[in-house]
Amino acid sequence: MEKVNEILNYSFQLTDTISISVKGMLFVLLVILLTTFFLKLIRKITTRNLPKNDRAKFDTVFSYVRWIIYLIFLLITLHAIGVNVTGVFAASAALLIGVGLALQTLFQDIISGVFILVDQSVHVGDIIELDGKVGRVEEIKLRTTRAVTIDNKVVVIPNHLYLTNSLYNWTQNGTLTREDVEVGVAYGSDVQLVKKILLQVAKAHPDVISKPEPIVVFTSFGDSSLNFKLIITLNDSFKATFPKSDIRFEIDRLFRENNITIPFPQRDIHIIQK
Repeated sequence: MEKVNEILNYSFQLTDTISISVKGMLFVLLVILLTTFFLKLIRKITTRNLPKNDRAKFDTVFSYVRWIIYLIFLLITLHAIGVNVTGVFAASAALLIGVGLALQTLFQDIISGVFILVDQSVHVGDIIELDGKVGRVEEIKLRTTRAVTIDNKVVVIPNHLYLTNSLYNWTQNGTLTREDVEVGVAYGSDVQLVKKILLQVAKAHPDVISKPEPIVVFTSFGDSSLNFKLIITLNDSFKATFPKSDIRFEIDRLFRENNITIPFPQRDIHIIQK
């Protein structure tokens, strides 16, 4: 037993001020093994529900993070067993602060990309609206998301915007979306005829879904018009601009045929002479 203790307490003099015992080396090895086990467990739990492509992206980032975690745990362990690593800690802290300040936005993008992969808030093919831009997601990378707008322009969105802005996912609950077309008619118009025409136009358009049925809402008595909203359901919200444009053309045509006027704002000006 004394021989074993002697071996375990035997120290290797690495420098004039740094030495490590066999027992300390075994402890360091144990910590590395435990860290490896828990990192593999965390990676397995995190990626078990991810698609194959997203899992590969996550593994790439995780491989870099893993070495940082190893380094941190190694320094902490060496410090715990009595090895003087104060200088290393100080140098590492200064280096990490400098790198962090220089690459702050890059780190935000990568972390946001990991969050997107893990929580699956955005998928390829989803139609999203972010910071006023609407597009169909074509590719999700670790730093950026690539989307194509309705006019076939490519929008490259830095992933950190997902953390600082509200994201609207138009297709999270499926491709069906409710859209509306607003129109105002002159005071004195037959509102029941207006409702009939709006429903007729909606039901006649091939892109409008019949269930749920289109509805007309009398929204307000405006300053210059009676305001209505035609609510419809479309199967492809990404191209909603075109059926809504068709509906507006047809509304204008039928209103003219039925002598229904779409008014423009009017103001009465009274001149008072003194």
